[in-house]
Amino acid sequence: MKGFVDNIETLTEGNDDFRRVLYTSNHLQLVLMALQPGEDIGEEVHDDRDQFFRIETGSGEIVIDGAVRTVRSDMAIVVPAGARHNLRNTGSETLRLYSVYGPPEHRHGTVHRTKADVTEEHFDGKTSE
Repeated sequence: MKGFVDNIETLTEGNDDFRRVLYTSNHLQLVLMALQPGEDIGEEVHDDRDQFFRIETGSGEIVIDGAVRTVRSDMAIVVPAGARHNLRNTGSETLRLYSVYGPPEHRHGTVHRTKADVTEEHFDGKTSE
């Protein structure tokens, strides 16, 4: 089957990996993330891609170009290309979310069980199909 069809809420709430790429097309990528209390994604800038986050469980803060906003379950975040950003779990439970990159950021199939496992694995043109 081409495309991706599944219950994103169930997948996100059941994810314990820091990063897990679920689906990659030529123009979009769907990624699950889980941040432990006190953990963050790390400050970053994507000069050529937009990013969407959807918080399923937990609470935290997003910093976009120096502006800090509190986030919690059921909130959405859009980070435009070129914006410096970081998402941090400021709560006492795991912050679970999914992210959509356009275009893709990571190699398809990437799984980082913890933040310590993160390596530079940028999109190499291979998709889920």
